[in-house]
Amino acid sequence: MIYADIKRLIEYSVKNGLIERDDELVVRNMLMDALHVYDWQDEKTENGEMTIDEILLPFLDYACANGVIEDTAANRDLFDTKLMGIVTPMPREVKREFYELHSKSPLEATEWYYSFSQKLNYVRAGRIAKDIRWKYPCEYGTLDITINRSKPEKDPRDIAKARQSAAAKYPQCQLCAENMGFAGNPNHPARQNLRPVPVKINGESWYLQYSPYGYYNEHCIVFNERHIPMVIDDAVFKKLFDFVALLPHYFVGSNADLPIVGGSILSHEHFQGGNYRFAMADAKSEHIFQLKNYQTVSAGIIKWPMSVIRLESENKDELGQACAYVLKKWRGYSDEIAGIYAETDGTPHNTITPIVRKNGSLFQCDLVLRNNLTSEERPLGIFHPNPSLHHIKKENIGLIEVMGLAVLPARLAEELGEVEKVLLSGGNLADNPLTAAHADWAESVRSRHPELNAENAAEIIRSEVGAVFEQVLCDAGVFKRDSEGKAAFIRFVHALLE
Repeated sequence: MIYADIKRLIEYSVKNGLIERDDELVVRNMLMDALHVYDWQDEKTENGEMTIDEILLPFLDYACANGVIEDTAANRDLFDTKLMGIVTPMPREVKREFYELHSKSPLEATEWYYSFSQKLNYVRAGRIAKDIRWKYPCEYGTLDITINRSKPEKDPRDIAKARQSAAAKYPQCQLCAENMGFAGNPNHPARQNLRPVPVKINGESWYLQYSPYGYYNEHCIVFNERHIPMVIDDAVFKKLFDFVALLPHYFVGSNADLPIVGGSILSHEHFQGGNYRFAMADAKSEHIFQLKNYQTVSAGIIKWPMSVIRLESENKDELGQACAYVLKKWRGYSDEIAGIYAETDGTPHNTITPIVRKNGSLFQCDLVLRNNLTSEERPLGIFHPNPSLHHIKKENIGLIEVMGLAVLPARLAEELGEVEKVLLSGGNLADNPLTAAHADWAESVRSRHPELNAENAAEIIRSEVGAVFEQVLCDAGVFKRDSEGKAAFIRFVHALLE
């Protein structure tokens, strides 16, 4: 049946514009070579409405059964990417199509490129669909909650092989342009079906691509062609404005550039963006002020659990200068009463998470004030989720969480299900290894919800998880939402007006 499977993948690729009918024989022979198939028989095949995951599965089973690959999760991922690389157009073709569409409509260009990335199975839509998602309305807007189940668990054999293999020096990291077409290895994912689109940012060569495991609609990554560290400086605002000028229907933002409050990859300059409206974008100003040297720029503190100054203007050059001014002031700002120190023993602590979007004719920039100070009691960060919340969210609070989308660990899918069962049965949460870490929190849920029953338990637990995430964001705010914190925030605004 492998012949029918090959024909099915070819028909899928023709139908979805990945290859043309004239390419069929070459593609067939390349697929046969990859599968170690040395003869050919024509067989009838029905494509129906099969997904790309369903089309690829027989190839993986065949390759494992016939000794082409070892049957592990990592080898399967390396191999299905290799097969899709055979039907992936060359970068010049992708670039040409993107910019032909962009000349008519930036929206049309990104819609095509995202759909194309899904058809290539670079964006793994089938796995993303496994994520659990819900909304949580609160006083700051409607937060997004996700439990990330899209990334497959690692096979112990793959882990052992990766440890035995020398760390890859090429590509230097998973964001380098050299990843496009890369075959992968035990320590680095395959990228034969990756085709980033080149873009110009601040006069430099950058690339645009989508995240394989996106957390929201058209979750994109924009990265510098050069492997240089992330830095939040005056130039970063010009870069962000350039991107939204190119794709005005997208937002774009950067993780902070310091450990703890920064992103997972600080060694390579990159941004994240996409076609999605987060709750932060709808937050309203609760204290408006005017920066005296930037008359075209309006400024305000927005009502958000973290500490955010919003600047906006039609004049993106003056807006960039105003953003740089706020950044400079914050880098050197300390407030002992609020527990904020710009540096200790020469180590800097203050930085910013910037987010840019277009709002009609206005360029809008949210500057999220961050500080990575630690203490003996809070080694993970003073402005970090407090330990009582770590059973739900212990990881760093990065760009995506800052905007109001919780990315929660996969373990919670099973653990929260077990919490629900134990609550309904009246059992002891501390005695169950899946619920022990949640015991104190779950007992408080039980006491606050005497109405909890089989019909509403799941909804109540999800709402309570949302409340935890709301508190996570409040903890990560450098100026707290109480009266003392708000007064401290105003002190910083006064420093900006000096």
